[in-house]
Amino acid sequence: MVLSDNARGALYMCLAMASFTLNDSCMKAVTERLPTFEAAALRAMMVVPALMLVAHRRGGLRLRLGPDAPTVGWRCLGEVLSTVLYLYALKHMPLANISAIMQSLPLAVTLAAALFLGEPIGWRRASAILVGFAGVMLIIRPGGEGFDRWSLLALASVAAVVLRDLASRRVSRALPSVTVAIWSAGSVGVLSVLSAPFAGGWPQPTGTEALWLLAAASCLVVGYITSVAAMRVGEVGFVAPFRYTSLIWAIGLGWLVFDQLPGRLTSLGAAVVIATGLFTLYRERQARRQALARG
Repeated sequence: MVLSDNARGALYMCLAMASFTLNDSCMKAVTERLPTFEAAALRAMMVVPALMLVAHRRGGLRLRLGPDAPTVGWRCLGEVLSTVLYLYALKHMPLANISAIMQSLPLAVTLAAALFLGEPIGWRRASAILVGFAGVMLIIRPGGEGFDRWSLLALASVAAVVLRDLASRRVSRALPSVTVAIWSAGSVGVLSVLSAPFAGGWPQPTGTEALWLLAAASCLVVGYITSVAAMRVGEVGFVAPFRYTSLIWAIGLGWLVFDQLPGRLTSLGAAVVIATGLFTLYRERQARRQALARG
């Protein structure tokens, strides 16, 4: 059976979301004992060489950035901040809860693109964004029992990912995606290596922890490759909604590995965020079609 480009793109995106969520599960298990910066550094030491090998197998390793250097620098800053904030929040939050908060990312990117890049949004998308952020408030519940500094770190991680994604939009198409991924992963690794001695040191990983880290690195590499393939194979408007399958994986893995399930309000908030995110993606697709029809 031959799959269409959109079907292959959707399959790649589902695989990417499964890989990223499996990586999160492995890192959550590892950081129960190992310091966060040590775990991030050891993972990066495996991820960066693997990405370099992928780049070499695809026809040549290119590390020079040229005129894209400042933009990639901003992207690396967003990557470093989002990774550190996310890992600290992940260590102390249920997997499904932090994944539910991260589902607000498409809404946040759409809003930031309108505010900082001048991309137009109509009143329908603006309203959907407001409703989506109300869903986020249901998840974190300010003033409630579940609200703490880790929820704030998760929200800060969303803001850092927005910085990363806005910078990504400014990177020229001439620069290979794997080159950007290498610089991003390398930046996280360098910061983690420099910070580890001051944030828990370098305790010896056990054999089990080493396997968790190897699995996390492998899943992260697969996630990088398949997420790029997904956006290049299928139509963005068709493929992008499959990002939300990560929440299904997060709920399943949270239950199987950590015996954690989201509460009713968290589930309701996640449903609101996903529904408004899908509507926003639909309106963006409609706007692109109208722009093409005009000319």
